[in-house]
Amino acid sequence: MSFRIPIGPYHPALEEPYKLELVCDGETVRDAVMHVGFNFRGIEYLAERRNYLQGITLVERVCGICSNVHSLSFCQSVEQLNGATPPERALYIRVILAELERLHSHFLWSGVAAKLIGFKTVFMTCFTLREKVMDALSAISGNRVNYGMNRIGGVNRDIADPQAVLNILGEMEHGITSAIIPIFLEDRTVASRCKGVGILTNAQAKAMGAVGPLARASGVPQDIRKAAPYAAYERFEFNVPVETDGDVRARLVVHALEMIESCRILRQALSTLPEGPFHTTPPTAARFKVPAGTAISRVEAPRGEVVYQITSNGTETPERVRVRTPTFMNMATVRFTVLGQELGDSPLIQASCDPCYSCTDR
Repeated sequence: MSFRIPIGPYHPALEEPYKLELVCDGETVRDAVMHVGFNFRGIEYLAERRNYLQGITLVERVCGICSNVHSLSFCQSVEQLNGATPPERALYIRVILAELERLHSHFLWSGVAAKLIGFKTVFMTCFTLREKVMDALSAISGNRVNYGMNRIGGVNRDIADPQAVLNILGEMEHGITSAIIPIFLEDRTVASRCKGVGILTNAQAKAMGAVGPLARASGVPQDIRKAAPYAAYERFEFNVPVETDGDVRARLVVHALEMIESCRILRQALSTLPEGPFHTTPPTAARFKVPAGTAISRVEAPRGEVVYQITSNGTETPERVRVRTPTFMNMATVRFTVLGQELGDSPLIQASCDPCYSCTDR
């Protein structure tokens, strides 16, 4: 006999307001339906009724975890339209902020995953390391969330003491290599709990257009930092971790290895930060106008590719602001990952896809 089990939109097994409707035979999931759209904040609508400088502040509120990538994508699109080229130092600082934000997101995700697996001590370790990232972001920007760093033509604040950030980075690297990597990659309990659970095949990932660590855990090597470099990424050496099993364990491994690569990029960027200005001449207040046209910016957010399309009609207000977030592409894959799995594994499976529905329901 089949049972229909609604999980959400508000449920202990879910991080955010969406609904996963499961059809189960006993304890086995036979079908699943995803429902979203429970919140609407009108970010795009508001962005089309504000000037470009107000828009930077607005889009940074799309998401609290990856706020920087949204303002970065917005600014890159406007820079394409008006021909602004940020100074080298600004490009390096943008990379530093982006990688610190990636570490912040990955630590948060790893902590949640560890808690769902049952490793509460690892949860505390991940959140302790997350605090160190927050300290570094606060030291640079003055804020722990919504950093207000990006501007059209560069960044708002310089990094006055790169060595201080490097010292914090050293503490994070030690925590990753001594605590997170051994648990996620070598621990038998984690392997038995996660291996073969919630599989997303390579064909399914490609068919659904999955992006980010979710896709890379299923053997799709796409990473915008390598495929279409922006800011100063082409100047740094780093690898793109890829796994082929497509299960929860593969997603854990990809996230853990990406932390190492982020630290590697940060060490290079902070050690070779070029001298010079960190922004061009600032636009003047609300009357800043952008030439007519359409520009698209692609940025590798912690969860995958973010796409911004801005259409200008030549005034100080954009005609169209279109945002595509990674969760919008990844959320449909949850149906494939839970089919044939145990009902009790569904919270871990959907969390392993690292959803962010505040980005999607914007």
